[in-house]
Amino acid sequence: MAIQISPSILSADFARLADEAAAVAHSADWLHVDVMDNHFVPNLTLGLPIVESLLKAAALPLDCHLMIEDPDRWAPAYAEAGAGSVTIHAEAARAPVRTLREIRGRGARAGLALNPATPLDAYADLAPEVDMFLLMTVEPGFGGQKFLDLVLPKIRRARELIGRTGGDIWLQVDGGVSGETIERAAEAGADVFVAGSAVYGAGDPAAAVDALRAQARKAAAAG
Repeated sequence: MAIQISPSILSADFARLADEAAAVAHSADWLHVDVMDNHFVPNLTLGLPIVESLLKAAALPLDCHLMIEDPDRWAPAYAEAGAGSVTIHAEAARAPVRTLREIRGRGARAGLALNPATPLDAYADLAPEVDMFLLMTVEPGFGGQKFLDLVLPKIRRARELIGRTGGDIWLQVDGGVSGETIERAAEAGADVFVAGSAVYGAGDPAAAVDALRAQARKAAAAG
């Protein structure tokens, strides 16, 4: 499986977003954008206007993760604006099939996110509707949290589900991904890694991306 790294701008300097995006433009695969509304999660970050501005400045495709209360209403607009991937939360979506199809219909990859305590089996039948499962490895809302090892069995089950379903479904993990944890997640079957402070807290963000990718590739090959 191809390893992909998606640095999270949640850990970047918001006053220099264009520069922070450029810092990883030649090493990362995506730029991860956490959209939070202070309702679904207890934090408020940014919304569609800033995403639209970032799309003009960023060389990488945007990986928009909507941690918002009404994704059915807002998700299609992020795809229409030009995001390469738009992920909604299973816990918040009232009409996930329709919303995932609308995201795809507007040209983006459609992702479905699950919080640590949300069972994967309840959403297994939606696998044909998604291009990516995102498994949260922290409780969503804030960066810099500790990776939750209790999610590792779910990552393994998701990899098995993807194997049975077939198709080009990616398996992303988000939360606490660092040089100390990425190998465990890769061994379990994840292939897309969101890393915030491990990238933007490093002196050389591009080098940090390269190092994380090398670790994940080695662990995936061994697993």
